[in-house]
Amino acid sequence: MKIGLTGGIATGKSLVAQLLVKRGANLIDLDQIAREVVEPGQPALQQITEAFGQAVLHDDGSLNRKKLGAIVFSDNEQRKLLESITHPAIRTVMNERMNRYEQQTPHQPVVVEVPLLFESSLEQYFDEIMVVYAPREVQLPRLMERNSLTKEEAEQRLAAQMDIEEKKRRADIVIDNYSSAENTEEQIERWWREKRLG
Repeated sequence: MKIGLTGGIATGKSLVAQLLVKRGANLIDLDQIAREVVEPGQPALQQITEAFGQAVLHDDGSLNRKKLGAIVFSDNEQRKLLESITHPAIRTVMNERMNRYEQQTPHQPVVVEVPLLFESSLEQYFDEIMVVYAPREVQLPRLMERNSLTKEEAEQRLAAQMDIEEKKRRADIVIDNYSSAENTEEQIERWWREKRLG
């Protein structure tokens, strides 16, 4: 079973991913893959440099995420350009890893943590979509604290994603993660038992 795990920024996807792994799920982290495909020597980094210039690189040739982020979060066209470079590379690695896990451990679910699952139109890759939900008024202060952002910077990042209420509507499974960690774990445990995974 292939589960797409998503939610909004700072809704607690990583916590839910850990709870699923604890129960035996195989986890693929798309953020991790996104970092791998832009490492020095990877074709995607070369394309990014060609598109955005040497200014988005550190002196050692690695990607300067802060500089690139400043460009793409303030300009929709630039963000789309970056996504057109990185998304195909990320999907290729994601599919390879999903297939490998399904062959190695066919009875364990493969959970793919995908922050921008709906925005990237990746629904067709998964049997079910699990959305980790926290309302916007919880997301904003969490994000500001976690990433040391101003309110304006945090709002920009939230605006770059689909609204969390819309993600909730599109979900097959909704995990509410705005009260206690214990409550979140109870929801995961209940879902795991319903699917007869444990």
